[in-house]
Amino acid sequence: MKSGETTKTQAKPRQPDQDRLRHDLNDYMLKRGLRSTEQRRLIIDTFFDQHEHITIDSLLKLVRAVDARVGYATVYRTMKLLSESGVVQEHKFGDGFTRYELSDEEAHHDHLVCLECGKIIEFEEPQIEVLQDKVAKRYGFVVRAHKHEMYGICADCQKPKAGRTPGRAPRG
Repeated sequence: MKSGETTKTQAKPRQPDQDRLRHDLNDYMLKRGLRSTEQRRLIIDTFFDQHEHITIDSLLKLVRAVDARVGYATVYRTMKLLSESGVVQEHKFGDGFTRYELSDEEAHHDHLVCLECGKIIEFEEPQIEVLQDKVAKRYGFVVRAHKHEMYGICADCQKPKAGRTPGRAPRG
């Protein structure tokens, strides 16, 4: 599995409502008088077709396969627009890259991030959500947004390999 690749657990998180998110984005752009250019549409459509946490560099490569004229700055500005509109959520999983995914509170999920291979596992756990609500209520706190990320070693990286201890990098 490639670094940063996303996997789904057995109880798959709900998928974002892409139609509603596209509608929300269109409303956001109309209210701000932003144009829907050909390149912006290509970037948005390509991003919406992805089912993993994607970096700008990875998105740029996919977009350039369709239109080689699209520049890094255009992809960056489009992703910034999507983030500001609330349609996309930015994630920094500690590896120096910013990754993006559709942001839909109705399809909220959390993440397990492998520190060795970079695999990102999405999961939903209702008990965590209930506990978060209890903690917020206890402190009189109104939660507007939250994210839950756990960092560790995935099951694949824990499997013994020749000359190494599970969960540890090989000696070099």
